[in-house]
Amino acid sequence: MAAGEEEGSAAEPEQEPAAEEPRSFKDLGVTDVLCEACDQLGWKVPTKIQIEAIPVALQGRDIIGLAETGSGKTGAFALPILQALLEMPQRLFALVLTPTRELAFQISEQFEALGSSIGVQSTVIVGGIDTMSQSLALAKKPHVIIATPGRLVDHLENTKGFNLRALKFLVMDEADRILNMDFETEVDKILKVIPRDRKTFLFSATMTKKVQKLQRAALKNPVKCAVSSKYQTVEKLQQYYIFIPSKFKDTYLVYILNELAGNSFMIFCSTCNNTQRTALLLRNLGFTAIPLHGQMSQNKRLGSLNKFKAKARSILLATDVASRGLDIPHVDVVINFDIPTHSKDYIHRVGRTARAGRSGKSITFVTQYDVELFQRIEHLIGKKLPAFPMQEEEVMMLTERVAEAQRFARMELREQGEKKRSRNDDDDTEEAIGVRNKVAGGKKKKRKA
Repeated sequence: MAAGEEEGSAAEPEQEPAAEEPRSFKDLGVTDVLCEACDQLGWKVPTKIQIEAIPVALQGRDIIGLAETGSGKTGAFALPILQALLEMPQRLFALVLTPTRELAFQISEQFEALGSSIGVQSTVIVGGIDTMSQSLALAKKPHVIIATPGRLVDHLENTKGFNLRALKFLVMDEADRILNMDFETEVDKILKVIPRDRKTFLFSATMTKKVQKLQRAALKNPVKCAVSSKYQTVEKLQQYYIFIPSKFKDTYLVYILNELAGNSFMIFCSTCNNTQRTALLLRNLGFTAIPLHGQMSQNKRLGSLNKFKAKARSILLATDVASRGLDIPHVDVVINFDIPTHSKDYIHRVGRTARAGRSGKSITFVTQYDVELFQRIEHLIGKKLPAFPMQEEEVMMLTERVAEAQRFARMELREQGEKKRSRNDDDDTEEAIGVRNKVAGGKKKKRKA
């Protein structure tokens, strides 16, 4: 019996020495058509989490996967799901829950790329997008739904004819973050309306108490696949800090961007407002900077991400919306412009660089107010970070230019705020401006009449 053989062969590596690690996706039991898809995506060798998780998932076991960010988790759950779908084609087959919209679109891209030769259809269900068009997409019954919990619950409660009673696979990706964002009630509602007889994969970078609770509620006798038991950052990442007075943060940022010119940067800020302000400041100084934060419309967020991915912009300024899970292959330097308040977020932020075996740099700005937070980060990663080498005099030569750019940025921010209030939308396309002018023209005519 084929299933029996598969179980037998998958159990063997436990007894064998570690040197006999599988070298290809085929060795892990992935079927030929999916091996070809991996090849086309440029996935030559499985990552550690894929080596651990795929054989177990193919045996039909539930999985709890602990892996650092950038470790190939999406492949670890997508390949077993697609293989099961090949053996038993069915609509509304799998549901993937993710904490952020961007991550949902990214997972969908990977499913479509891996499943293109077998005709897999996936739908992304997230907030910020028209509910009606999503209802129509759900009515077509895709094979895979990738969703943020809030919007999915909305459809389960309000979209006629849509249910997940036939679901075979549930994946919770970045489970710790889903729960940290207070999606617990939504996740509970989803668990109540999907079949108990299903396979569940729970992936998380960190094992929190909430994740343990969810594991007990949602998984049956899971196999734990842990790639990194303690918090760690990738070996090829060079991490630095800079100790600076908080009023000169902008000046030091400009100095570093000049020093490391030619690289691509991700700069993390703590608030949407600071992200927008710093992006305007850098643009005024001639840098190709682009913001990404939660107050932008979904289309603009995806637009920013795509421009950065396509290397049309070399600097992406982001809030923690972008610190988890986003796979942008060419980030050379991560700058923590505002230090993260949660030490674990530091790991995820710097995990945007040095991905897939490449090297990268991270630089954390530490002001007089951040010392304690910085010490916590050093304690968490278990190492003391070196200071980034700089020439103070050269930095101070930039102060006047930066002060001028700050003034312009503040003015632009004010104008943007007023525009937003006047029209409750952030659509700045030529078309929208044309429409506004027409409306204004129409009002004048009415007054004259």
